Amino acid sequence: MKYTIQCEQETDGRWIAEIADLPGALVFGSTKEEAIAKVEALALRVVAEQIEHKELVPDLSISFLML
Repeated sequence: MKYTIQCEQETDGRWIAEIADLPGALVFGSTKEEAIAKVEALALRVVAEQIEHKELVPDLSISFLML
């Protein structure tokens, strides 16, 4: 499983990170690194929920790519 993280800085200085392939995987952070760490953690929780509810059969390899 490969997920692409889209990250950009808002006009108020906050950073937003999103994984478009995972609905709801959108977070804010005060730094780019914080936003990336938060969205990766959220993505893992979403995938875990999908596995738990048998909505997803993982290939047991997850990676994140930065745009």
